[in-house]
Amino acid sequence: MNNLFKALSDPNRRQILELLKTKDMSVKELQTYFSVTQEALSHHLSVLKKADLVSDERKGQFVFYSLNTSVFEEVMNYFLSLYHKRNDK
Repeated sequence: MNNLFKALSDPNRRQILELLKTKDMSVKELQTYFSVTQEALSHHLSVLKKADLVSDERKGQFVFYSLNTSVFEEVMNYFLSLYHKRNDK
């Protein structure tokens, strides 16, 4: 869970998630939305991947990133369980 919060703490990474919500994208495509180097963007994607928030798939010479929605479902269920435990008292 720590990797998840670390990944979400950066505004650039949150923006990447917002962009991937619409469609799968390559690093080159994502870079058009940011004023950071390709290396920095790749680092952000690596952090998101480590937190299991995105997955990647090679298509030819490009790697495309997509949103992993199952992790968001797990996190929401976790927070809902905490909320219900508190309200059950």
